[in-house]
Amino acid sequence: MKIGVLALQGDFALHAAALARCGAEAVEVRMPAQLAGVDGLIMPGGESTTLLKLMHEWGFVAALEKFHAEGKPIFGTCAGLILLAREVANPEQFSLGFIDVAVERNAYGRQRESFETQGTATLDGAAHPLTMIFIRAPRILAAGPSVEVLARHQGAPVLAREGSVLVAAFHPELTDDATIHAYFCRMVAEATSP
Repeated sequence: MKIGVLALQGDFALHAAALARCGAEAVEVRMPAQLAGVDGLIMPGGESTTLLKLMHEWGFVAALEKFHAEGKPIFGTCAGLILLAREVANPEQFSLGFIDVAVERNAYGRQRESFETQGTATLDGAAHPLTMIFIRAPRILAAGPSVEVLARHQGAPVLAREGSVLVAAFHPELTDDATIHAYFCRMVAEATSP
Protein backbone atom coordinates (compact mmCIF):
# COMPACT_ATOMS: atom_id res chain seq x y z
CA MET A 1 0.00 0.00 0.00
CA LYS A 2 1.49 3.31 -1.13
CA ILE A 3 0.09 6.54 0.30
CA GLY A 4 1.12 9.86 -1.15
CA VAL A 5 1.78 12.96 0.92
CA LEU A 6 1.38 16.23 -0.98
CA ALA A 7 4.86 17.70 -0.55
CA LEU A 8 4.42 21.23 -1.90
CA GLN A 9 4.57 22.94 1.50
CA GLY A 10 3.81 22.21 5.16
CA ASP A 11 4.64 19.35 7.52
CA PHE A 12 4.61 16.51 4.96
CA ALA A 13 7.65 14.75 6.49
CA LEU A 14 5.82 14.20 9.81
CA HIS A 15 2.85 12.69 7.99
CA ALA A 16 5.23 10.35 6.15
CA ALA A 17 6.74 9.29 9.49
CA ALA A 18 3.27 8.61 10.94
CA LEU A 19 2.38 6.48 7.90
CA ALA A 20 5.62 4.52 8.34
CA ARG A 21 4.61 3.77 11.96
CA CYS A 22 1.40 2.27 10.52
CA GLY A 23 3.34 0.07 8.10
CA ALA A 24 2.41 2.03 4.97
CA GLU A 25 4.86 3.21 2.35
CA ALA A 26 4.80 7.01 2.13
CA VAL A 27 5.53 8.71 -1.19
CA GLU A 28 6.23 12.45 -1.40
CA VAL A 29 4.03 13.79 -4.21
CA ARG A 30 5.49 16.87 -5.88
CA MET A 31 4.04 16.56 -9.40
CA PRO A 32 0.49 15.62 -10.54
CA ALA A 33 1.69 12.57 -12.51
CA GLN A 34 2.87 10.97 -9.23
CA LEU A 35 -0.76 10.60 -8.09
CA ALA A 36 -1.14 7.68 -10.50
CA GLY A 37 1.29 5.63 -8.38
CA VAL A 38 -0.42 6.00 -4.99
CA ASP A 39 -3.52 4.42 -3.42
CA GLY A 40 -4.39 7.33 -1.13
CA LEU A 41 -3.24 10.91 -0.47
CA ILE A 42 -2.63 13.13 2.55
CA MET A 43 -2.94 16.88 2.05
CA PRO A 44 -1.05 18.37 5.02
CA GLY A 45 -1.22 21.65 6.84
CA GLY A 46 0.60 24.73 5.62
CA GLU A 47 -0.69 27.98 4.17
CA SER A 48 -3.80 27.32 2.08
CA THR A 49 -3.40 30.32 -0.25
CA THR A 50 0.23 29.34 -1.01
CA LEU A 51 -0.79 25.71 -1.55
CA LEU A 52 -3.59 26.81 -3.90
CA LYS A 53 -1.19 28.95 -5.92
CA LEU A 54 1.24 26.04 -6.32
CA MET A 55 -1.55 23.58 -7.12
CA HIS A 56 -2.89 25.83 -9.88
CA GLU A 57 0.59 26.54 -11.29
CA TRP A 58 1.52 22.86 -11.49
CA GLY A 59 -1.80 21.50 -12.72
CA PHE A 60 -2.80 19.65 -9.57
CA VAL A 61 -6.49 20.60 -9.54
CA ALA A 62 -7.58 18.44 -12.50
CA ALA A 63 -5.34 15.58 -11.32
CA LEU A 64 -6.89 15.70 -7.82
CA GLU A 65 -10.40 15.79 -9.28
CA LYS A 66 -9.59 12.62 -11.26
CA PHE A 67 -8.02 10.99 -8.16
CA HIS A 68 -11.14 11.75 -6.11
CA ALA A 69 -13.49 10.59 -8.90
CA GLU A 70 -11.68 7.23 -8.88
CA GLY A 71 -12.66 6.83 -5.21
CA LYS A 72 -9.11 6.97 -3.90
CA PRO A 73 -9.08 8.15 -0.26
CA ILE A 74 -7.84 11.65 0.61
CA PHE A 75 -7.02 12.93 4.12
CA GLY A 76 -6.70 16.69 4.63
CA THR A 77 -5.39 18.26 7.84
CA CYS A 78 -5.69 21.98 8.68
CA ALA A 79 -4.92 23.70 5.34
CA GLY A 80 -5.70 20.37 3.66
CA LEU A 81 -9.19 20.53 5.19
CA ILE A 82 -9.62 24.06 3.80
CA LEU A 83 -8.64 22.91 0.30
CA LEU A 84 -11.07 19.95 0.42
CA ALA A 85 -14.08 21.84 1.81
CA ARG A 86 -17.19 22.78 -0.16
CA GLU A 87 -17.11 26.37 1.10
CA VAL A 88 -14.41 28.58 2.66
CA ALA A 89 -14.85 31.85 4.58
CA ASN A 90 -12.51 34.49 6.07
CA PRO A 91 -11.78 35.17 3.27
CA GLU A 92 -13.68 33.23 0.63
CA GLN A 93 -11.35 31.27 -1.65
CA PHE A 94 -11.33 28.44 -4.16
CA SER A 95 -11.63 24.93 -2.74
CA LEU A 96 -12.03 21.50 -4.30
CA GLY A 97 -15.42 20.75 -2.74
CA PHE A 98 -14.69 17.06 -2.11
CA ILE A 99 -16.39 17.07 1.33
CA ASP A 100 -19.66 18.80 2.20
CA VAL A 101 -18.38 21.11 4.94
CA ALA A 102 -18.16 24.88 5.28
CA VAL A 103 -15.03 26.12 7.03
CA GLU A 104 -13.69 29.38 8.44
CA ARG A 105 -9.96 29.93 8.15
CA ASN A 106 -7.90 30.74 11.28
CA ALA A 107 -11.05 30.48 13.41
CA TYR A 108 -9.19 29.17 16.48
CA GLY A 109 -6.80 32.13 16.52
CA ARG A 110 -3.43 33.14 15.16
CA GLN A 111 -0.09 31.35 15.64
CA ARG A 112 0.42 32.62 19.21
CA GLU A 113 -3.02 31.27 20.19
CA SER A 114 -2.13 27.70 19.19
CA PHE A 115 -3.17 25.12 21.78
CA GLU A 116 -3.26 21.44 22.66
CA THR A 117 -6.30 19.69 24.09
CA GLN A 118 -7.61 16.21 24.82
CA GLY A 119 -10.58 14.70 23.04
CA THR A 120 -12.16 11.49 21.82
CA ALA A 121 -12.68 10.19 18.31
CA THR A 122 -15.21 7.53 17.38
CA LEU A 123 -13.52 5.33 14.77
CA ASP A 124 -15.00 2.07 13.50
CA GLY A 125 -17.54 2.17 16.33
CA ALA A 126 -14.96 2.47 19.14
CA ALA A 127 -13.91 5.50 21.20
CA HIS A 128 -10.25 6.51 21.03
CA PRO A 129 -8.64 9.18 23.25
CA LEU A 130 -6.86 11.84 21.21
CA THR A 131 -4.39 14.63 21.76
CA MET A 132 -5.38 17.42 19.39
CA ILE A 133 -2.99 20.23 18.46
CA PHE A 134 -4.54 23.32 16.85
CA ILE A 135 -2.28 25.77 14.99
CA ARG A 136 -4.04 28.60 13.11
CA ALA A 137 -6.75 26.00 12.63
CA PRO A 138 -9.91 26.25 10.55
CA ARG A 139 -13.30 25.68 12.19
CA ILE A 140 -15.92 23.50 10.54
CA LEU A 141 -19.00 25.74 10.63
CA ALA A 142 -21.45 23.31 9.00
CA ALA A 143 -21.45 19.73 7.80
CA GLY A 144 -23.84 18.22 5.26
CA PRO A 145 -26.14 15.27 6.03
CA SER A 146 -23.79 12.70 4.47
CA VAL A 147 -20.80 13.86 6.56
CA GLU A 148 -19.95 11.69 9.57
CA VAL A 149 -18.51 13.70 12.48
CA LEU A 150 -15.85 11.55 14.19
CA ALA A 151 -14.62 14.04 16.84
CA ARG A 152 -15.62 17.42 18.26
CA HIS A 153 -14.00 20.23 20.23
CA GLN A 154 -16.33 22.54 22.18
CA GLY A 155 -19.23 21.24 20.12
CA ALA A 156 -17.69 21.94 16.70
CA PRO A 157 -16.65 19.08 14.41
CA VAL A 158 -12.86 18.73 14.19
CA LEU A 159 -12.59 15.30 12.53
CA ALA A 160 -15.04 14.30 9.82
CA ARG A 161 -15.50 11.89 6.95
CA GLU A 162 -17.63 11.75 3.83
CA GLY A 163 -17.08 8.66 1.70
CA SER A 164 -13.42 8.50 0.68
CA VAL A 165 -12.54 11.91 2.19
CA LEU A 166 -11.30 12.38 5.77
CA VAL A 167 -10.53 15.81 7.26
CA ALA A 168 -9.08 17.10 10.54
CA ALA A 169 -8.92 20.69 11.79
CA PHE A 170 -6.00 19.71 14.05
CA HIS A 171 -2.54 18.22 13.43
CA PRO A 172 -2.43 14.48 14.27
CA GLU A 173 1.08 14.22 12.79
CA LEU A 174 2.49 16.40 15.61
CA THR A 175 1.87 13.70 18.24
CA ASP A 176 3.35 10.20 18.64
CA ASP A 177 -0.17 8.74 18.40
CA ALA A 178 -0.80 7.27 14.94
CA THR A 179 -4.49 6.44 15.61
CA ILE A 180 -5.87 8.79 12.92
CA HIS A 181 -3.24 7.78 10.36
CA ALA A 182 -4.00 4.10 11.07
CA TYR A 183 -7.70 4.81 10.46
CA PHE A 184 -6.83 6.47 7.14
CA CYS A 185 -4.64 3.48 6.21
CA ARG A 186 -7.67 1.22 6.81
CA MET A 187 -9.73 3.49 4.52
CA VAL A 188 -7.06 3.06 1.81
CA ALA A 189 -6.86 -0.70 2.36
CA GLU A 190 -10.65 -1.01 2.02
CA ALA A 191 -10.64 1.10 -1.14
CA THR A 192 -7.94 -1.01 -2.77
CA SER A 193 -9.30 -4.43 -1.79
CA PRO A 194 -11.11 -6.25 -4.65
